[in-house]
Amino acid sequence: MGRRTTLVLVAGGATAAAAGGAFARSRARGRRTAIPKLVIGLFPSGMAYVRWGTGPKTLLMLGGGPGNAMPRDLFLSWLLRPYRPLVEEGYTIWMVTRKRNMPTGHTFADMADDHAQLIADEFGGKADLVVGFSTGGQIGFYLAARHPDSFGHIVIAVAGYADDEQAKKILVPYARLAGEGRIDEAMGSMFEVLFPSLPRGVGPVLGAVQSRLMYGETHPSFANDVMVEAEAELACDARDVLSSIPVPVLLVCGDRDEGFSKEVYEETARLIPDCTLRMYEGLGHMGVVRDKRFTSDILDFVRQRPATQLDREAEQPMVLEFSAATQGEPVNPSLVGTGAG
Repeated sequence: MGRRTTLVLVAGGATAAAAGGAFARSRARGRRTAIPKLVIGLFPSGMAYVRWGTGPKTLLMLGGGPGNAMPRDLFLSWLLRPYRPLVEEGYTIWMVTRKRNMPTGHTFADMADDHAQLIADEFGGKADLVVGFSTGGQIGFYLAARHPDSFGHIVIAVAGYADDEQAKKILVPYARLAGEGRIDEAMGSMFEVLFPSLPRGVGPVLGAVQSRLMYGETHPSFANDVMVEAEAELACDARDVLSSIPVPVLLVCGDRDEGFSKEVYEETARLIPDCTLRMYEGLGHMGVVRDKRFTSDILDFVRQRPATQLDREAEQPMVLEFSAATQGEPVNPSLVGTGAG
């Protein structure tokens, strides 16, 4: 059958299909715009959060670091955009920071306990899904080992058992500069250490640009907290707990990560008894968490692996809230590892 004949025969069907497609796209746009705006607030425990969605399933995101301030709403909108499929799948996303005014010597194991307590206090004892990024991913290892019944599934992204030596070099200097309010210098030093191939002088310029896009005033205990997190990350070696994780783990990473080597990722996956490793070729730290495959891999993992069981009726979180559009919360690009860790 020739092309002209084919076009004549399918013209009516094509017109109907186009109309149906337009209607479907209209319905889809309606569904997309129906998703609520971001809400930023503070739990009574001192953990800041951003909430997105109103679905029945709870997704707790553990952000990167070091730093426990909340980025401003415009940056958060960009940050969370790749995870819209999870909201459309029925999840309410709660991205949380570490609690404020942490004591000196507070470790990642202690921070994991803090998150388990948050789940107990605010989410009826269990989150459906936990996703930990970078620093939050390392804390996630301890959460999985110490509190495996506090969630249904756990995903760790761009985090290995310990930072590479190059990344460790920047942790304390970055935290000290950030705590002193010298944000441009902190970000510039991070760029220079993690990206040594940059031309001379480019790192400070990039740091200044990034800090102005994302940073604002910090809360009263920020200087203390960012240093506590940096020291905890410097001391982190999760190899001693990985083998005791009793639940399935999805580990997602890139083979060109600036903070964790390919070998560290492979060793991390090997030490976890039940670990699914997804390593994206050619991607670094931020590239992985914005890749379209990431949410698909998360959903596939959740559908294919059994959830941990806990016989406890979920409760609605009790929180303090304020509008993202008017909030004056401090800004920190650390939620998915855009800081040093």
